[in-house]
Amino acid sequence: MRIVVRGAAAIAIFLYTFLLAYWMFVGFGRQARRGGEMMYNLKPLSTIKNYFIYFDHYNFDTWLINIGGNLLVFIPFGLCLPIAFRWGFKKTMINFIVFISTLEVLQMVTRRGSMDVDDVLLNSLGAAVGYGVYKLIFGTWFLPQKTGHSRKA
Repeated sequence: MRIVVRGAAAIAIFLYTFLLAYWMFVGFGRQARRGGEMMYNLKPLSTIKNYFIYFDHYNFDTWLINIGGNLLVFIPFGLCLPIAFRWGFKKTMINFIVFISTLEVLQMVTRRGSMDVDDVLLNSLGAAVGYGVYKLIFGTWFLPQKTGHSRKA
């Protein structure tokens, strides 16, 4: 049973990664900008702060997609990575941050979007929430960790 769950989680990550790449580079009418400077934000919390300070300048859909979407869309990674690869929190988050940072840089370089450190923060928070869900549900009920203790009959 464990191998089936781990395999299903690995397949889910693989398929979801392709879906995510489509969303980030092609979906929602994205087109490469021709010429001009690459767009990026390296100042932590600056974009997030602007959404809260100037909330009346954005319609609700824009706010929801840029704050809520950047968090919610990445919960599946935090849920599936530790199942598929038996990673703890630290390893899950380090690998996720490297992965999502790479995608953000690719968005900037291909001019299919911008590289925003706040996206990395929100995406990572989503992955951390997913890891919490994993620990609450799967980590304790379905996939108990080996304790190293042996039972004597």
